[in-house]
Amino acid sequence: MATPDDPSRLPILEAHGICKAFPGVQALDRVSLRLFPGEVLAIIGENGAGKSTLMKILAGVLAPDAGEIRVAGRQVVFRSVLDATRMGIALIHQELDLAPNLDVAANIFLGREPVAGGPLRLIRRSIYEQALPYMQRLGLHCSPRTPVWQLAPGPQQLVEIARALSVQARVLIMDEPTSSLTAQETARLFAVIRDVKSSGVSVLYISHRLSEVQQIADRVLVLRDGRNAGELQREAIEHEAMVRLMVGREVRQFYQRRAGTVHNGPPVLRVEGLRWSRRQKQPIHFELYAGEIVGLAGLVGSGRTELAQTLFGVRPALAGRIVLDGRPLTIHSPAQAIAQGIVLIPEDRRSEGLLLDASVRHNLSLPLLDLLRRFGLVARAQERRLAESAVQQFHIRLRTVRQPVRLLSGGNQQKIVLAKWLARSPRVLLLDEPTRGIDVGAKAEMYAIMDRLAASGVAILMISSDLEEILGMSDRVLVMHEGTIAGEIPKARLSEEAVMRLATGGNARP
Repeated sequence: MATPDDPSRLPILEAHGICKAFPGVQALDRVSLRLFPGEVLAIIGENGAGKSTLMKILAGVLAPDAGEIRVAGRQVVFRSVLDATRMGIALIHQELDLAPNLDVAANIFLGREPVAGGPLRLIRRSIYEQALPYMQRLGLHCSPRTPVWQLAPGPQQLVEIARALSVQARVLIMDEPTSSLTAQETARLFAVIRDVKSSGVSVLYISHRLSEVQQIADRVLVLRDGRNAGELQREAIEHEAMVRLMVGREVRQFYQRRAGTVHNGPPVLRVEGLRWSRRQKQPIHFELYAGEIVGLAGLVGSGRTELAQTLFGVRPALAGRIVLDGRPLTIHSPAQAIAQGIVLIPEDRRSEGLLLDASVRHNLSLPLLDLLRRFGLVARAQERRLAESAVQQFHIRLRTVRQPVRLLSGGNQQKIVLAKWLARSPRVLLLDEPTRGIDVGAKAEMYAIMDRLAASGVAILMISSDLEEILGMSDRVLVMHEGTIAGEIPKARLSEEAVMRLATGGNARP
């Protein structure tokens, strides 16, 4: 593999002095990069750093305002995605760009189907035959006739890569490729990346997951506020160095918590014998106290989200009691849970927590419409003041409270989901994957908010698949396995090994 200091080979892709502005925002300011054949170059940075904008420019989706792009040493101008594709550059979006009603082969050759040469049935047979080598290379173990909607996210990701390889791509741009993959699917994707890299294909890899970057990247390019913030060579790629370049400061205490909680009163929430499925081996029992953050860990499918949804009234309970401040509750809907002081920040903020096309102001005021109504109408001035206060309190970065939520970064969207519920002063806060898909700087802000809420007396149940997060933020941890709580681990005995032993059906102690 060529390196930045190796004069023997030209970079396959270069960008020099790239600038791009949107109304009110300078997204990129003289950004440059070099990508060498057979190299995995990770692009990292906080939300809003300009990563996706740069990738869209390199893939022909957007045109730069200034700067130049070179492919194999030759200056090029991309006027469309087709121009970039012809030069061997393929972009694999975070939100997969597949036609779910078509089969695998049709998706691989979408837009490049044969239009002549014989009967349609022979043309279709040819597509299936041509698709097989790409599928076999990627370990995509299904028929080329399989409809894409029947595939899990991991295999769908491989279909996208097969499409890119079928156009003889020399550069693959992967934008958050593992955001919806399991650990096993991620491992398979990494094997595929190493395979295509060995054949000379280069990869631009965007990810918020720094542990993945450490595993897969040959070099790291860091963007901050739309500018180059630095590079790390393979031997220097480690978590603290990446974070330092991303946020522009040392991050020695990423998980900041006040002194551990002392249970000097009755529990705020008591759950007794809770069941939501007849397949649960044992009912759920646990307690939450004021001012503590309790981590809820477990493998995918262990029942963590189902538990939160049952407490919030999304999923009906088959048995058991929920007791809040000593009062048994009847919760058959989210409205009843909210009225009692229990709120849920859902795992998927885009589909379950926000109205993406509505304004920031409208999203922030939704849970408070009953309080903002005057003579059947919403008091607009009061609604605006409430939104502006939340923006200031939670440091939400935006141009105006009138802009659509979909235009904000993931971290700012997550703050809006949290802020709108906190305006109701809940007693119990259920957080389902609170930092998924947000950058390291936004994570630090989210942890600080959680710490302030706990200090104010809110009882927090935090579901997370990030073991670092579980260990760093929890006063104690409940671990789920097959729909029940397999055990509780106090702060003093918390470790990744103890959590994983319980999550896989063993004991906390070996």
